[in-house]
Amino acid sequence: QVQFVESGGGFVQPGGSLRLSCAASGSIFSILHMGWYRQAPGKQRELVASITLGGSTNYADSVKGRFTISKDNVKNTVYLQMNNLKPEDTAVYYCNVVPSMNNYWGQGTQVTVSS
Repeated sequence: QVQFVESGGGFVQPGGSLRLSCAASGSIFSILHMGWYRQAPGKQRELVASITLGGSTNYADSVKGRFTISKDNVKNTVYLQMNNLKPEDTAVYYCNVVPSMNNYWGQGTQVTVSS
């Protein structure tokens, strides 16, 4: 059983940057596809970035060019570098496999972008 713990969120002004981390309790070698999701107040959870076992990445149009997903298989950690943050990026961010599995959701990490 793999568990994910997200960290790195916080409060940032528009245009700022944050780096989120997702630490896996077990090996992620066998997980083909990892993703970062987010849920804003009153909205459904959405997939914003994903990375395959081979390192191929994919992004939602709303974050393309601003967010970068990466992973360290030795540290069992997936990262999300977020640059040029906008108020509409405000949400709780989670990591999970793709497609997501209900028993893998963690507590998430809050990102708030505001002036």
